[in-house]
Amino acid sequence: MRALILLVALLAAAAVVIAAGLTFGTKPLAAEAALRALFRPDGKLDSILVWALRLPRSLVAFVGGAGLAVSGYLLQTLTRNPLAGPGLTGVSAGAVTPIVACFVFLPTLSSVFYPLIGLIGGLSASAVTFWIARGGNARPLHLALAGISVSLFLGAITTYILLLSGPQVPSLLFWLSGGFQGRSWPQLVQMLPWVVGGTGLALCCHRILQILALSDQAAAGMGLNLALWKPLLLFVAALPVAGVAPIAGPVAFVGLATPHIVRLLKPGGPARSIMFNVAAGGLMTVTADLVARSVALPKEIPVGIVTALIGGPIFIYLVQRRTLSFTGNA
Repeated sequence: MRALILLVALLAAAAVVIAAGLTFGTKPLAAEAALRALFRPDGKLDSILVWALRLPRSLVAFVGGAGLAVSGYLLQTLTRNPLAGPGLTGVSAGAVTPIVACFVFLPTLSSVFYPLIGLIGGLSASAVTFWIARGGNARPLHLALAGISVSLFLGAITTYILLLSGPQVPSLLFWLSGGFQGRSWPQLVQMLPWVVGGTGLALCCHRILQILALSDQAAAGMGLNLALWKPLLLFVAALPVAGVAPIAGPVAFVGLATPHIVRLLKPGGPARSIMFNVAAGGLMTVTADLVARSVALPKEIPVGIVTALIGGPIFIYLVQRRTLSFTGNA
């Protein structure tokens, strides 16, 4: 009952932030006008602002944050490394670099293929990270260093591609900072299957995750085929990133910090932890998006900067309290 109340509270808080986001923008709306446009759309300007711009953008932000948080939780459970996440295991960089290359060198390629390209790139980069860290069986420090090395290498390639992109640099730089500017229903439809699919598969594997949280030796002793389940769970963890990266870019800290925040809430069990990560990651990202588009009107700042400003202090606080550890059932 306690876990259910906390989960409902997180989702309710996200709903409140989404509702508040309907009123903020270059043209502010009163709460009454926003609710009227939401429940009784009439095709006028207020309805267009709510239904075509602000509501879908907030939903895209929530789904994106939920996907990144689930991916971070899976990677931390798979590696038993509190520093693991889409950004520190090479998954994000592996997804972003080929998408940037296609955007610059293959401009005629439809963006519909970007999630698949990002998935292949993210899996390839994470596979190299695991190989450098001796298949993920090394100490957490080895995996973190391998992921940082792969990310820096791919980041250098991305920077070189940016130098060749000419007038496309400003838009690419904004995308690389992470953001949801101009995102609407088509982007939500494009992202949703990847995030829902990854989250659904993670929930189906919750018993496997509980066993993997113990140790490789204990999991193997219980009859778990590590050669099968580790690559499979890595694939599941890369699915949400593949859907989010083409839409929002590499949003920082959500996949790294959210699982640690969820562990402080002690949901109890992998299945509950996954649902808590969905709610907490979505809440963090939709809040960051609201801040990003409201603090510097009529301009906006990238969401990745805001999530770093939010997630950075939280992560430092966890380190100072020495609660930055991994416990699979927490």
